[in-house]
Amino acid sequence: MSYNVTRTLLPWSCRFIRHLSPLCICNLTYHTMADAPPAGGRGGNKDGDKEWVPVTKLGRLVKDGKIKTLEEIYLFSLPIKEFEIIDQFLGTSLKDEVLKIMPVQKQTRAGQRTRFKAFVAIGDFNGHIGLGVKCSKEVATAIRGAIILAKLSVVPVRRGYWGNKIAKPHTVPCKVTGKCGSVLVRLIPAPRGTGIVSAPVPKKLLKMAGIEDCYTCATGSTGTLGNFAKATYQAIAKTYAYLTPDLWKDTTLTKSPIQEYTDYLSKNHKVVPGARAAAL
Repeated sequence: MSYNVTRTLLPWSCRFIRHLSPLCICNLTYHTMADAPPAGGRGGNKDGDKEWVPVTKLGRLVKDGKIKTLEEIYLFSLPIKEFEIIDQFLGTSLKDEVLKIMPVQKQTRAGQRTRFKAFVAIGDFNGHIGLGVKCSKEVATAIRGAIILAKLSVVPVRRGYWGNKIAKPHTVPCKVTGKCGSVLVRLIPAPRGTGIVSAPVPKKLLKMAGIEDCYTCATGSTGTLGNFAKATYQAIAKTYAYLTPDLWKDTTLTKSPIQEYTDYLSKNHKVVPGARAAAL
């Protein structure tokens, strides 16, 4: 089947998609569906141009300018439940990349139900990385949902040195390991100028995280791209989980932003019609 016919059939019902070859389906990218008209109803984004109305306390503080940086949120381990918070701090610098789009099928009484699973990585190439996975009936909807989930999973990346502490940090601070399924990924510090020595999937994630030099070691079924990407993401996220001696500093106990601005939230909080009451 030709490329043009494949693009034309994609927005239709999934009963037509089962006749497409897996090669045509898997080679689709985000840019293929970017110019498709937005679907209405659940999958559509008719209200995309509306102003952000935060529904969580953290979102209100971010929009009102009470929280200045993303690091204030990470310092107190506050859960981020609105992707607009990430857009507020990293919106212009964030870049997303579709790692893979794969068809998945479920056997039902009426036949096979085909959906599409999208893996999307997002990062600012300067110390922040996120990974999102979403399954949907349409490719564009799956990618859109994966980008939102990737923003919600953005974590800070700690970088360090291989030898002398000269110039900017360029590699991982220590050996870290991530595991998903049978795939085990180990990140090892490397000298400046080495580059990223790894397979294509971890290389993309490490570059988006802002790591310039790194050795990697991977075992297991690395052909499973989803588990390979998740294991790499888990290893990168662990860079801040290990406390090295230079982090053994006496820090004064301070209130979290939500505790600090409790009175402000109680005075300025307005119930938004139709908005879900936030637990936080």
